[in-house]
Order: sequence, then structure tokens, then C-alpha cells
Amino acid sequence: MSSKSTITARAEAAKAASLRLAATKTETKNAALTAVAKALDERRGDILAANEQDLAAAEKVNLAAPLLKRLKFDGAKLADVCAGIHSLIGLDDPVGRTLSAVELDTGLELYRVSCPIGLIGVVFESRPDALVQISTLCLKSGDAVLLKGGSEAAQTNRILAEIIAEASKEAGLPAGWIQLLETRQDVAEMLALDEHIDLIIPRGSNEFVRYIMNNTNVPVLGHADGICHVYVDADAELDTAVDITVDSKCQYVAVCNAAETLLVDASIAGEFLPEVKIALKAENVRLLGCERTRAIIEVEPASEVDWSTEYLDYTLSIKVVDGLDAAIDHINRYGSGHTDAIVTGDRDKAEKFMAQVDSADVLWNCSTRFSDGYRYGLGAEVGISTNKIHARGPVGLEGLVIYKWKLYGKGQLVADYAGPEAKKFTHKKLR
Repeated sequence: MSSKSTITARAEAAKAASLRLAATKTETKNAALTAVAKALDERRGDILAANEQDLAAAEKVNLAAPLLKRLKFDGAKLADVCAGIHSLIGLDDPVGRTLSAVELDTGLELYRVSCPIGLIGVVFESRPDALVQISTLCLKSGDAVLLKGGSEAAQTNRILAEIIAEASKEAGLPAGWIQLLETRQDVAEMLALDEHIDLIIPRGSNEFVRYIMNNTNVPVLGHADGICHVYVDADAELDTAVDITVDSKCQYVAVCNAAETLLVDASIAGEFLPEVKIALKAENVRLLGCERTRAIIEVEPASEVDWSTEYLDYTLSIKVVDGLDAAIDHINRYGSGHTDAIVTGDRDKAEKFMAQVDSADVLWNCSTRFSDGYRYGLGAEVGISTNKIHARGPVGLEGLVIYKWKLYGKGQLVADYAGPEAKKFTHKKLR
């Protein structure tokens, strides 16, 4: 059997499973999630051994340090994903909720009801924990999923997908709802399967996301670069601003919601920059700055390219700006529409920043690292969308469902509502 026919067969099996999964009761889905968490914990040794193989292979080919950090799946990461599954179990089922109800006429009632999207294809980076998060979110939302992780995580992804498939099947889910793809050619063939796949979610560079968008007829939920900013306003409390800057940059540098550019109001730059430099240097952060920054503190020069660079490492670019409007203009020009924060004691300035910065997540007096599905209470996330479609920002359960219209009648005919003797619609809200 050719590779193409194999991928098509997997997509067809997953699509068929998605129709049965869509009708699966909440209790069965939660039981499956419980079984998955239990199986992952019981197979801890096998999972960690597979990850050690991937790490050893990656080190041999000198995989970049940020990717190595993402690739590592140790006991702590396993505990985190299991905790995430238990949190997901506690969330309301997003499927089957009545979003609106209208009486068109007596005995003719229209309901808009949430339902699964269907079959979702997700291409993600080297983080094996993403496979667990994505697949369990899809399970809870009633969606089948085709998963393609990075080749550097092949061993870890393989055993995780195997455990999830087996445990969920034993708990009563339809076989084939989760499928693992492993090669770049698989991705190319997946892009052509618009008859079977309902949505593709690519997680990677902006260039990669645009490639996916330009090479498929399947709708794409794009997650572009995470070029995130912290803007320290003239009315900021400086110690708070230092702490937020350090956490935004350093709490975990190899993720899309880590800050890449620090903007500082010119009126407090002379006082703030020396303080934040000491704190960042203590974390071994490499600092780049504009000419005005370098007139205050000694840092490497920043180029035009730096303002639109996602470092995913211990590097931060700094720019001194002339007030709030200049900061907003800079972010809207160079940012990726992901996550941007303002530090200020002035609520009016904060509200203006959050209204005018065109990003999915805008924050006031807190770290950019809060932009996360788990921290938002969404039960982890399949990614962060910078699109302006049905889902934006961290995409959790709510972003993995759509809706259908259900019209309940008692023999009504459209002909009765047309012509000179036409009956009138009531269009009365029922709830």
C-alpha cells in the first residue's frame, strides 16, 4: 500500500470515528480521560525511556537548546499533563449546549446547539506534552484528531499516542479517533484531504503557518510567531515592572508567550533600565537595545530585524519610546498579534492599551506568561490563535466546537408563509 493510500485510510478511519465520537456521552468521555491519565502514569517508565532515546538522538545532531528543552519529557512533565487531564475532566462538556433558541411560530422552534468540529489535523513542534494536551482536549470536545509531531520526538510521541488510543478504546471510545502521522510527506498528503479533514491547526513559525495556509483547501487556525511585548509606562511601579519583565522573559524562554521585546517610556528609562538590567543579567539574559537604550545602559545594539524576531531563548530587545501611543504603534507594527502587556498604575492608560493593541491577549500589570489555556481555565490548549475567526487566543474546549441549527416543527410549510395570505413569523426568543 502506498504512503498516500495509508494516510488517506487513516483519515477516513478517523473521520468515521469522529461521527460516533460526536454522539458519545459526557460520562463516557470523562471515563476515557480518567483511563488515559491512569495508563500514562502506569507506563511512566516506558514513556521516560522513549524520551531518553529521543533526547540522545537530538543531542547527537546538535538540536538547538530551546528545542531540546521543549523535547524533554520527564517525570515532572508527565505529572503536569496528568494534572491537566484531571482538570479537563472537571470542565463542563462543550458539546450539546443550547446557544440560542427562537420560536419562529407556534410549534416551530429553532435552536443553535454546539457540536464538535469533526476531524482536526494538528501539526506541532517538538513538545511531547503537546500531544497529550491536544488529544485529550479533542477527546473532551468530541473531535477526532490526526497528530503530526516533530521527528525529533518520534519515540515519545509514538508511545504516548499508543497509550492514549488503547486506554480510550478500552473505556468505550470508537477505535481510530486518534491517528499519529510521522513524516513530512504525511503532512503534505494531509493538506490534500479536504474531503475528510475539517480543520488544520499548525503550531510553529509564522513561515510554516503561512505555508500550510497557502497549500491546503482545509480551513486553518493559524498560530503565528510569539513576538510578545512588555511596555513599562511612565506611571509604572518600578519594582513591579522589573518583576513582570523578568517573569515574562525568563520563567520559560522557549515558549510563544515569553516576552521578546521590552518597551520603556522615555521619562522613566533612566531610572528603570539600570534596575531591570541587573535583574535580567542575573538570569543570564543577553540584552540588545536601541540607541536611546544604549545611551543609558551598556547593551549590544539592536537592529531593525530584532523588533520582529522571536528568540525563544535568553535574549531580549529593548526600545525606549515616547509614551503610550508610540508603544502601541510599535507593537501593532512589529508584533505578531499574540500577547502584549502594559505595566502602569493608570487604569485609563491600561484600558487604552488593551483597546488599541491588536493582539489576541492584552494584559495589565501581569506577566505575558499568563497567556495560556491551562492558566485561563480552558483545560490546556491546542494552540494560541492569532486569527480573527471563531477562536482567538488560547484555543481550548470552546475553540474546538462549532454549532448546528436544529429546527423542530409540526408539519409547517414555507408556502404558508408566502403570498398575500402569508402567516407571520413570531421570532420570539425562548431563552
